[in-house]
Amino acid sequence: MLKIDAYCHILPQKYRAAVDKILAKRDQKLNTSRYARAVPALADLDARFRLMDSFPGYMQVLTVSAPSVTEIAGKKEAVELARMANDEMAELVDRYPERFAGAIACAPLNAVDAGLQEVQRAIEDLRLRGAEIMSDIGGRPVDSDEFMPLYEMMEAYNLPVFIHPRKEMNVPDYEGEKISKYRIWTKLGWPMATAMAMTRLVYGRVLERYPELKVVTHHCGGVIPFVAGRLDWSDDFNEMRMGHRDIFLKRNALDYYRRFYLDTAVNGNTPALECGLAFSGIDRFIFATDVPFDNQGGYRLVRDTMDSIERMGLNETDLKKVYQDNAISLMRLPLSKF
Repeated sequence: MLKIDAYCHILPQKYRAAVDKILAKRDQKLNTSRYARAVPALADLDARFRLMDSFPGYMQVLTVSAPSVTEIAGKKEAVELARMANDEMAELVDRYPERFAGAIACAPLNAVDAGLQEVQRAIEDLRLRGAEIMSDIGGRPVDSDEFMPLYEMMEAYNLPVFIHPRKEMNVPDYEGEKISKYRIWTKLGWPMATAMAMTRLVYGRVLERYPELKVVTHHCGGVIPFVAGRLDWSDDFNEMRMGHRDIFLKRNALDYYRRFYLDTAVNGNTPALECGLAFSGIDRFIFATDVPFDNQGGYRLVRDTMDSIERMGLNETDLKKVYQDNAISLMRLPLSKF
């Protein structure tokens, strides 16, 4: 069965060189070269292809690896970096159609007007299949008024917005500390960042305003499927018993939460997938691995994710939806590729 990995990361060569040049000026120890040495498949196509060849029928949808351009650069440089990344990803999709099902546009929204123009170019001229944003954009919440034109645009294109979580180690978890210890910022902070972005899109009435907007959440919706009952209880309790009438959605909040697409990138955890599937339904559940960030160059993520899906006991029709049909429909991928 064809398997389309809908959320993979890459560092295109020209983009990587430009990013490292910017970071070198800031004397930053963590640059893309360190990432690329630790995880060769990020930048080395031969390493990536060896990984892919280990899994028959396996294809990828490309996104640029974190950190985002909005974190790396100012407005002008961010747009230039995004343009470079989008051009290179489009070239890879064109050159290796049997490898790459598509790519998702890098959206430099710290420069909103120019960023929207770049997303438009990436979709109309380069045929990229969606736009990626972070769970906050330069510290701004995703339901800020300045980002509404992106959602309007993506709804009109009938293409998805991909949300990638973001939380930094330099933001401490407790008062009086200087950093987030024990990698809590990524182990727990990223799933929470995803959930917070989803919640801002729901209660900020973005999904209500754009009823056809499609949004893909990384890591199976963060913690939202697990806390769905609490979300529903909290709204009812606080309005009906405590008198906090501060939610003015036209429908129950869970109706909007269930519009999100959830990916399977939970590092091989079948019970988490079952929780996510029970929440989203089979038609909004898509195969993704978060390749290549593991201690085996991506092999572990692909293998464990596939194994965890197989352990769910899905029938052939539903398994095909998860592995390929939902991604093809969501991103309107050209059927000639398959």
